[in-house]
Amino acid sequence: MAAHPKMFDDNDPYLAKVREIAFALPETDEKVSHGRPTFFTKKVFCYYGGSVKVNDKWVQHPQSILVQPDSDERVALLEDERAYIPAYLGPYGWVGIDLDDSTDWTEIAELLEDSFRQTALKRAIKALDAAQSD
Repeated sequence: MAAHPKMFDDNDPYLAKVREIAFALPETDEKVSHGRPTFFTKKVFCYYGGSVKVNDKWVQHPQSILVQPDSDERVALLEDERAYIPAYLGPYGWVGIDLDDSTDWTEIAELLEDSFRQTALKRAIKALDAAQSD
């Protein structure tokens, strides 16, 4: 089976910002999975880039994040025009958010943290809480 092609640009300024935010979270690491950067501790909490299938054609969202919000936040996010339900991961609660020059990076940091809290080990969450209380 062939490896997935690389589906991102290392010089992408949005990816650089997502990396900055993700690596501020304890125990975060990055790997390429299915051709895209993924951020994880024990489990993945953010994918960079996603796609949807529309009328049997794949529509790419290369400059977006996929996060796993809690169920209440998911409902609110899906009302946003930037949001989409990503292929494969959408049925498991993941939501895609497109990034552009008007992106509110404070909001993106909150979404990444929320997704991190859904997936990280208790010790990583405790470390995050301790760092935020300092």
